Amino acid sequence: MIQDSKTRYGTISKFLHWSMALLVAWQVLKFGDRISDGEHWVGQTLVPWHISIGTLLLVLIIVRLFWAVRQRARRPVPNASMAKLVKAGHGLLYLALLLMPVTGILVMLGGGYGVTAFGIEILPKGDGLGWAKTLGELHSPLAWILSALVVGHVVMALAHHFLKGDDTLKRMV
Repeated sequence: MIQDSKTRYGTISKFLHWSMALLVAWQVLKFGDRISDGEHWVGQTLVPWHISIGTLLLVLIIVRLFWAVRQRARRPVPNASMAKLVKAGHGLLYLALLLMPVTGILVMLGGGYGVTAFGIEILPKGDGLGWAKTLGELHSPLAWILSALVVGHVVMALAHHFLKGDDTLKRMV
């Protein structure tokens, strides 16, 4: 089943969800780059891909947003008592997932660097843009906010599965 239904998420939604989850987990490893100035396996092997993976995540979140809008009428309906919280939580996740790569791009442009993803120049080097540098300063605090939102998302999914015993987690697996 490619499209979503009232009881399960479809193949495309699952692919977008789990591929983004894996890539966000990879991006979080950037926090480890702060340890010993990146002089370790994570800092030397995975962190150099940070901009490329962030660019890929930007593309995926845009695709995911369009897909979610198209599937809205088909999606499982949350419990009425929790519907507003569920929508708010997912809305904040989507917003943070969108703002992270955008502010990352602003960091690069604000510093006078270009943006190169997977060896392809996306935006050329420039002189640096003061406004981009200022807005790019939101990247790091947003990373912490996104991390907290992801932890909350995982905790709630596990609580639904193990404490409530409902099929919330099973719909996405």
